[in-house]
Amino acid sequence: MISRAGVHEKGSINVNDVIESIKRREDFGSVGVIGLFIGVVRGETSDGGVKVEKLTLEAYEEKADEVLSNICDDLSHRSGIVDVHIHHLTGDFNVGDDLVYVAVAGSHRDPVFSVLQEGVERYKSEVPIFKKEHVIGENGRSEYWVSEKQHH
Repeated sequence: MISRAGVHEKGSINVNDVIESIKRREDFGSVGVIGLFIGVVRGETSDGGVKVEKLTLEAYEEKADEVLSNICDDLSHRSGIVDVHIHHLTGDFNVGDDLVYVAVAGSHRDPVFSVLQEGVERYKSEVPIFKKEHVIGENGRSEYWVSEKQHH
């Protein structure tokens, strides 16, 4: 069974691993809903529609693992929530590749939806993940590092 949170090299974990880990819980019988957020590589920048060719993601892994675990621990104690997983991938990514999985298991949909949204907002604002965008603009190809904290 995988841990409930962390950063992982691209290819070492997939969405099915996350779902299976939740379903293997001893208390899974109390779950009626699994909400899932999958962040993928967008083919254009979020600010101006410049074409994105690929992304490179790196993390301050020890700190990122700690922060992701703390977010999951905090959110899993909410009323109606059984389990929360957040897994962020690192490495080189093409457009359409998975970047992050946030999964929330709970008894009913309302608490699952709200905790799922909060989990996404919190990983984006709290976790030290750094993104290099490789773009094709009017002046040709370029690349630059952007903190995940600056892009929502």
